[in-house]
Amino acid sequence: MRQEDVWDAEAARQYDTPGQGVFAPEVLEPAVDRLAGLAGDGRALEFAIGTGRVAVPLRERGVAVTGIELSQPMLAQLRTKADEETIPVIVGDMATATAPGRYTLVYLVYNTISNLLTQAEQVACFRNAARHLEPGGRFVIELGVPQLRKLPPGQRAAVFRSEPGYIGLDTYDVVRQRIVSHHFTFAEGRRADVFRSPHRYIWPAELDLMAQLAGLELETRHADWAGGEFTEDSPSHVSVYRN
Repeated sequence: MRQEDVWDAEAARQYDTPGQGVFAPEVLEPAVDRLAGLAGDGRALEFAIGTGRVAVPLRERGVAVTGIELSQPMLAQLRTKADEETIPVIVGDMATATAPGRYTLVYLVYNTISNLLTQAEQVACFRNAARHLEPGGRFVIELGVPQLRKLPPGQRAAVFRSEPGYIGLDTYDVVRQRIVSHHFTFAEGRRADVFRSPHRYIWPAELDLMAQLAGLELETRHADWAGGEFTEDSPSHVSVYRN
């Protein structure tokens, strides 16, 4: 599956859930608060800006935000909220596309680096971030921790969320460090809608090595945007790298 095929017009239409899910205030506001603090008076660049879930409220805080986005349908959805003058966007791959100028902050949220399906592409993404940073600038990544401890011996799949009308299921290829996330949504009747997305998972230590290859070093790692302690049981992390 190519990412252009995954994040198509249908995915773009369904992505925004105002006030719910990843758009819920308790999820979104701590992320925007932290990023605004890290950007300060400088400019921010979002890799895989999508429909502007983070960029739009960050821009409303007074931070100048530029984006890079591969999916034209996702970008079209963003354009219903902010025009090119307000949030300029370069169409392209976050591992290779170049935005004009230098930035105090480059950021990647909500596991998006895992959309790059090879280690080489993920390393290239780090190097691309480093090229865009001003001296002393920061690259911030929000990323899940692989939940392989949930897999019983001999099993390749694990449920990550189950609630009325929805089941989320990950299937693992541990040789290639690949996950396919399956999102099943049930309505009335016997049928369900399914959305699938492929990912390459990254261990925190591997992520740190990618940063070193790009000339960046780990500054902080927390379990969430609010600064919670990262432990062996944390399902995700927010890592800040500095050049």
